[in-house]
Amino acid sequence: MRISRSARFLGASMCSAVRSENSISSAIEASLPLSYSQQRRSLSIPSLLPPSSRNETEHFLDQAFCSTSVKASFSTEAKTDTATPSEAAQELYNKMLKSVEARTMPPNACLRAMFASCVNREDVKLLFGILQKLRIFRLSNLRIHDNFNSQYCMQIAEACARAGAVDLGLKVLWKHNVYGITPTIGSAHYLLLHAKEHNDAKAMVKILQVMKRNSLQFQPTTADIVFSICYNVGDWDLICKFAKKFIKSGIKLHRTAYDIWMEFAAKMGKMELIWEIEELRSKSGKQHTVPTAFACVKGYLLQHQPENAAATIHLLSQEFSARLKSDITSMMEHLLSMGLELELNMEDKPVAS
Repeated sequence: MRISRSARFLGASMCSAVRSENSISSAIEASLPLSYSQQRRSLSIPSLLPPSSRNETEHFLDQAFCSTSVKASFSTEAKTDTATPSEAAQELYNKMLKSVEARTMPPNACLRAMFASCVNREDVKLLFGILQKLRIFRLSNLRIHDNFNSQYCMQIAEACARAGAVDLGLKVLWKHNVYGITPTIGSAHYLLLHAKEHNDAKAMVKILQVMKRNSLQFQPTTADIVFSICYNVGDWDLICKFAKKFIKSGIKLHRTAYDIWMEFAAKMGKMELIWEIEELRSKSGKQHTVPTAFACVKGYLLQHQPENAAATIHLLSQEFSARLKSDITSMMEHLLSMGLELELNMEDKPVAS
């Protein structure tokens, strides 16, 4: 039987392809770590299998070994990165969960104890999980449609801040939530104070966004905290941005807010803004304080008006000397009541020219 020239060429090409494939596979196997080669050889393949089946079995074992090693490496990383709840929080969660499964409402003391036991993010997640289950149980079994005690909102916010999970604590500010929590402005201020403690302007902005989205009206105390954070981080544009929003919404700023704002403007050398803020302060009826007065002094100096700056300092010394006299007198009376023998002359003496 004659074999055509094309058939012989095809057979030769197939043999060369097999030889090249074998050489590539041997090169790859030689480059593999010794542990892999040893483990691969330890997986014995029955010699009774036909060559084709033996190759398929080898391919299957290679894939199985590689996938197992990859899964093992990922599982090891997950174990090192994943935190676990604290023992106290887990125990309280299990106790309340068993009570709910038995169709009995757990005592409020257990829930308050869990508020106090949260020390990490996993504890906070358990807390919100049991709150959701208790909310459903109150609705379905007890027919209670009201939210939990409004004080719970503050306690949950404190737990989230203590556990370093402020992002999870934003849930207490949600107007519509599945946890039975009633948002309060005090809880929002607590989260803002936590952001102030850590000089976290990004967290502050996020909290304010959630407050606005959930109809929690800004208060003068909100402005005090926001201005303090902006001053501490040195973000002048951010303080101006929120100052405009607060004034536009009709918030009457405290003297503390004007102190921070004007002092920051003087520190940045914003001469025109000093007088704009001073005009807002005077219209609000707030009295001058030392920071606002010295901001005006610096404003005069920036305008090259040293006479006005000196006159302001003189008025400032006269105004605050009366306050200092009353404070010093009360302090001396308190010291005398403690048995100390002191002598103080509060009379004005003429200054030698």
